[in-house]
Amino acid sequence: MYKLKAETRKTTGRKVKKLRQEGILPGNIYGKGVKSQAVKLDRLELVKAFKDVGETGLIELEVGKGKHPVLVHNIQYDPVSEEPLHVDFHQVNLKEKTTAQVPVEFVGESPAEKRGEGTLVQYIDELEVEALPTDLPERFELDVSGLEEVEATLHIKDISYDKTKIEIEMDEDEIVAKVEPLREEEEAPPAPTETIEEEGEKGEADEETKPEEEKEEKEKEKKEKEDK
Repeated sequence: MYKLKAETRKTTGRKVKKLRQEGILPGNIYGKGVKSQAVKLDRLELVKAFKDVGETGLIELEVGKGKHPVLVHNIQYDPVSEEPLHVDFHQVNLKEKTTAQVPVEFVGESPAEKRGEGTLVQYIDELEVEALPTDLPERFELDVSGLEEVEATLHIKDISYDKTKIEIEMDEDEIVAKVEPLREEEEAPPAPTETIEEEGEKGEADEETKPEEEKEEKEKEKKEKEDK
């Protein structure tokens, strides 16, 4: 079990901004039959722990003289800097089942996608499961190397896991992965070359008629002068 240290937090509201500036992350511990407790801990230590255990790995959170078996339930992030702003720890009973979201990861490569015949699409990223805290898997792995053809699919029931310890709270016939057909690229409309050429020819014809018109105009002016 991963171990992490925290301290009781008395700072609340807008004043927690100062804690964040000092590299301290505010958080809360909650759970069934557990009084909510405000805590604070080193931000980098939390980031490191979450990277290692995710949302399904147990953490022994030490607060003063107390030790709490917890799961990282939720982390709030700054939308601009993406730095963590707050963390919720869910304290669990090691002898009671709990629910959690477990990520699904593909292993292998789809032959249909490799040949360029289709695109492998992941329909479900996470599965909701129920299990004892110590039996929660870090992830589910799904082998996609058997997807030979376009429209081939894999379902929740195709995932291998210990069904005596883990219960997936979703329909086993739901599609997790599918090889979708490639989309045909829309053809661009042809350029109006003929119209341009016609306009160009018309322009050239107009240019050719200009000298003749100018010549006739000059002769007309000359004749008017002679008549005077």
